[in-house]
Amino acid sequence: THLCPYLVEQGYSVRAALRHQPSDWPFGEQTVVGDISAETDWQPALQGVDSVIHLAGRAHVMRESSDDPLSLFRQVNVAGSLRLAEQAVAAGARRFVYLSSIKVNGERSSAKPLAADDPASPEDAYGQSKWEAEQALEGCLADTDTELVIVRPVLVYGAGVKGNLQSLARWIRKGVPLPLAQVDNRRSLVGIDNLLDFMQLCIEHPAAAGEAFLVADGEDLSTPQLIRMLAQAMGVKAKLFPVPELMLRLLGRLSGRSAAIDRLCGDLQVDLNKNRRLLGWTAKRSVAAGLRDMVGGMD
Repeated sequence: THLCPYLVEQGYSVRAALRHQPSDWPFGEQTVVGDISAETDWQPALQGVDSVIHLAGRAHVMRESSDDPLSLFRQVNVAGSLRLAEQAVAAGARRFVYLSSIKVNGERSSAKPLAADDPASPEDAYGQSKWEAEQALEGCLADTDTELVIVRPVLVYGAGVKGNLQSLARWIRKGVPLPLAQVDNRRSLVGIDNLLDFMQLCIEHPAAAGEAFLVADGEDLSTPQLIRMLAQAMGVKAKLFPVPELMLRLLGRLSGRSAAIDRLCGDLQVDLNKNRRLLGWTAKRSVAAGLRDMVGGMD
């Protein structure tokens, strides 16, 4: 719902492949393809198409209830993506841009920021499926006339983007005191407007072909800094109090929320040198502007 109107605004002719018939779709053409799997027929959506941007997939969920989540992720994210790529080649598409995930690289950075060409290190079923999808696409599109570009965004935020950051903003708006004053981490984020700008560049730039990129705003923040910026954007005071990180992590383990605590306390920085070197890309909008957009659209 973000990319199609953005590309239409930029002057592209857009055809969206959707799972269900929308009640209203003013953003170019649309074709309903149904559920995504190895059997999906993408051909009606691909006729006459120059570039394919593949955003659809089984989304990462915080509490996966399936007994075999990797199998479910593979059905959609691997087999479904491979099916689309095969049919894109047959349709003569020039470029295939795949929206992957930072989870292919891992859940945290250590001594240095994560880089696009680092060895993959997924830690959960979702990240594993996205990595397998990347490999399947590389194999499928090798030695064809369809160029592959892989984009792995970090946490996305902005107007109309739902997720953990919006939940955190609601806690801040309610004035809930948060025990995070002592956290000294650094995390990369990407605003939706910057991600859209980067995706458009990946459609066009010759040097993007055959490459994988990480994408972020380039302004890494600690969790307390992020909380204060969110509070400022909403015109409220951030309420932070200190609790030792060791205690936070212990409470996370006892409550089964270790992953959530790790996201609040851990580092996840990415290296954007490849984006600048190959594509000449830097983010156009600041984190502060993107956060204002996000909280301005919250209910």
